[in-house]
Amino acid sequence: QLQFAESGGGLVQPGGSLRLSCDASGVGVDYYAIGWFRQAPGKEREGVVCFTSGDGNINYADFVKGRFTFSRDKAKNTVALEMNSLQPGDTAVYYCAADCDFRRRGQGTQVTVSS
Repeated sequence: QLQFAESGGGLVQPGGSLRLSCDASGVGVDYYAIGWFRQAPGKEREGVVCFTSGDGNINYADFVKGRFTFSRDKAKNTVALEMNSLQPGDTAVYYCAADCDFRRRGQGTQVTVSS
Protein backbone atom coordinates (compact mmCIF):
# COMPACT_ATOMS: atom_id res chain seq x y z
CA GLN A 1 0.00 0.00 0.00
CA LEU A 2 1.36 3.36 -1.02
CA GLN A 3 1.85 5.78 1.85
CA PHE A 4 3.17 9.31 1.92
CA ALA A 5 5.05 11.45 4.38
CA GLU A 6 5.23 15.15 3.61
CA SER A 7 7.86 17.52 4.95
CA GLY A 8 9.42 20.89 4.27
CA GLY A 9 6.68 23.21 5.42
CA GLY A 10 7.31 26.22 7.62
CA LEU A 11 6.96 29.94 8.03
CA VAL A 12 8.09 32.14 5.16
CA GLN A 13 7.71 35.81 4.34
CA PRO A 14 5.67 36.96 1.34
CA GLY A 15 7.72 36.59 -1.79
CA GLY A 16 9.73 33.76 -0.30
CA SER A 17 10.16 30.15 -1.33
CA LEU A 18 9.77 26.69 0.14
CA ARG A 19 10.37 23.22 -1.14
CA LEU A 20 7.99 20.51 0.02
CA SER A 21 8.95 16.87 -0.19
CA CYS A 22 6.81 13.76 -0.12
CA ASP A 23 8.42 10.43 0.64
CA ALA A 24 6.49 7.46 -0.74
CA SER A 25 6.61 3.99 0.71
CA GLY A 26 4.95 0.77 -0.31
CA VAL A 27 5.04 1.18 -4.09
CA GLY A 28 7.24 3.12 -6.46
CA VAL A 29 6.02 6.51 -7.52
CA ASP A 30 6.40 5.33 -11.12
CA TYR A 31 3.14 3.44 -10.93
CA TYR A 32 0.79 6.13 -9.73
CA ALA A 33 -0.68 9.46 -10.52
CA ILE A 34 0.40 11.76 -7.73
CA GLY A 35 -0.87 15.14 -6.76
CA TRP A 36 -0.58 17.92 -4.25
CA PHE A 37 -3.55 19.45 -2.51
CA ARG A 38 -3.86 22.19 0.06
CA GLN A 39 -6.44 23.14 2.61
CA ALA A 40 -6.62 26.33 4.61
CA PRO A 41 -8.66 26.65 7.81
CA GLY A 42 -12.31 27.14 7.03
CA LYS A 43 -11.80 26.72 3.31
CA GLU A 44 -12.42 24.00 0.81
CA ARG A 45 -9.47 21.90 -0.23
CA GLU A 46 -7.84 22.85 -3.48
CA GLY A 47 -6.02 20.74 -5.99
CA VAL A 48 -2.61 22.27 -6.61
CA VAL A 49 -1.05 19.93 -9.15
CA CYS A 50 -1.57 16.46 -10.56
CA PHE A 51 1.08 14.36 -12.29
CA THR A 52 -0.07 11.38 -14.32
CA SER A 53 2.66 8.81 -14.78
CA GLY A 54 1.08 7.22 -17.86
CA ASP A 55 1.40 10.24 -20.13
CA GLY A 56 3.82 12.29 -18.05
CA ASN A 57 1.48 15.27 -17.93
CA ILE A 58 1.70 17.77 -15.09
CA ASN A 59 -1.45 19.80 -14.58
CA TYR A 60 -1.21 22.86 -12.36
CA ALA A 61 -4.02 24.85 -10.88
CA ASP A 62 -4.22 28.31 -12.42
CA PHE A 63 -3.42 30.00 -9.13
CA VAL A 64 0.04 28.37 -8.95
CA LYS A 65 1.08 28.35 -12.59
CA GLY A 66 4.46 29.95 -13.01
CA ARG A 67 5.15 29.88 -9.27
CA PHE A 68 5.06 26.21 -8.24
CA THR A 69 6.95 23.36 -9.86
CA PHE A 70 6.30 19.64 -9.41
CA SER A 71 9.14 17.16 -9.64
CA ARG A 72 9.64 13.45 -9.14
CA ASP A 73 12.76 11.53 -8.12
CA LYS A 74 12.27 7.90 -9.00
CA ALA A 75 15.57 6.83 -7.46
CA LYS A 76 14.56 8.28 -4.09
CA ASN A 77 10.88 7.44 -4.54
CA THR A 78 9.89 10.97 -3.69
CA VAL A 79 7.99 13.83 -5.22
CA ALA A 80 8.51 17.49 -4.47
CA LEU A 81 6.77 20.81 -4.84
CA GLU A 82 8.98 23.85 -5.31
CA MET A 83 7.03 26.94 -4.32
CA ASN A 84 8.20 30.44 -5.24
CA SER A 85 6.71 33.92 -4.89
CA LEU A 86 4.64 32.74 -1.97
CA GLN A 87 1.78 34.93 -0.82
CA PRO A 88 -0.38 34.91 2.32
CA GLY A 89 -3.13 33.26 0.29
CA ASP A 90 -0.87 30.23 -0.08
CA THR A 91 -1.05 29.55 3.64
CA ALA A 92 -2.48 26.08 4.12
CA VAL A 93 -1.69 22.50 4.99
CA TYR A 94 -0.24 20.85 1.92
CA TYR A 95 -0.78 17.20 1.20
CA CYS A 96 0.48 14.81 -1.43
CA ALA A 97 -1.97 12.15 -2.54
CA ALA A 98 -1.95 9.00 -4.60
CA ASP A 99 -4.03 8.93 -7.76
CA CYS A 100 -4.52 12.67 -7.25
CA ASP A 101 -7.23 11.61 -4.83
CA PHE A 102 -7.48 13.65 -1.65
CA ARG A 103 -8.73 10.62 0.24
CA ARG A 104 -5.36 8.94 -0.33
CA ARG A 105 -3.24 11.70 1.18
CA GLY A 106 -0.44 11.84 3.70
CA GLN A 107 -0.52 13.65 7.02
CA GLY A 108 0.29 17.01 5.47
CA THR A 109 2.79 19.77 6.16
CA GLN A 110 1.91 23.30 7.26
CA VAL A 111 2.93 26.25 5.11
CA THR A 112 2.48 29.71 6.59
CA VAL A 113 3.20 32.84 4.58
CA SER A 114 3.31 35.90 6.76
CA SER A 115 5.42 38.95 7.49
